[in-house]
Amino acid sequence: MHRTLRLANPRPLLSSARAQPRHLVAVRHNHQNASPAPAASSSSGANVSNDQRTTHFGFQTVPEEAKESLVRNVFDSVASSYDVMNDAMSMGVHRLWKDDFVARLKPGARGPLRCIDVAGGTGDIALRILDFAREKYADRETSVDVVDINGEMLKEGFKRFKKTMYHNTPQIAFKEANAQAMPEAEFPSNTYDLYTIAFGIRNCTSVPDVLKEAYRVLKPGGTFACLEFSRVNNPLFRSIYDQYSFSVIPLLGTLLAGDRASYQYLVESIRRFPPQPEFAKMIQDAGFVTGGLHEGKGGAWIDLWDGIASIHTGVKL
Repeated sequence: MHRTLRLANPRPLLSSARAQPRHLVAVRHNHQNASPAPAASSSSGANVSNDQRTTHFGFQTVPEEAKESLVRNVFDSVASSYDVMNDAMSMGVHRLWKDDFVARLKPGARGPLRCIDVAGGTGDIALRILDFAREKYADRETSVDVVDINGEMLKEGFKRFKKTMYHNTPQIAFKEANAQAMPEAEFPSNTYDLYTIAFGIRNCTSVPDVLKEAYRVLKPGGTFACLEFSRVNNPLFRSIYDQYSFSVIPLLGTLLAGDRASYQYLVESIRRFPPQPEFAKMIQDAGFVTGGLHEGKGGAWIDLWDGIASIHTGVKL
């Protein structure tokens, strides 16, 4: 089922996704139209019946079917202050990490790529990919489909790209879809050369389902690349980072965005995400070939700032 995503001063959009201009195609599943479910009242799993499948929402235990709506509410709230949020979460270093992430992938080095950037609604990774390919390799054919479950985040990305040379070109499209179940008709199997997801996979209800979808839509030989907050290695540094995260970041959320709760969730979501070796094994279990289950040369991931964030990659054979 397709749903038109209404943006400020958009072009008129046709009802058929095939007839729509490439710069904006919105995809939505029926189950996503359900009313948001209430959050569980405590981390002990209150209001969750024994026969329900559960997952985590920060430090709370909630029914699986509730998490999607809860996460959407968070990003509805922080969409307009997304860069401020990431500045607070990473002490401003996320911009350098994203530059490093894209530079390591070298888009354009071996010719034009068809890319998909998932949970990338604000378009900051997509813009870096297109700029890198153009500036380093004079590549004006690489394209990026930006996919996000959150329409408010996509609106921010669309506004950002209206200021760029890529607006209204075949190089960029914004599509609303669930990373765990992207419809085959809109996202055919064996389509993309590069799949990126930055600071988004930890917010998904089922990480294994996201990885399976990534494997499905990539061509044989395609690359999966994930940038995500991770587990700090040094115990002393970890203690300082935890103190900053739980004391300063929610306060900054209150001061900068008037939203403490969303920032508190985002800090908690980092702590609930699997450590580097466990996540690398999940990538392997989805079918990807990675390096060894260790960090560094020949390994499955690269740590940034001693593990505050990590870059994981895998290849579909």
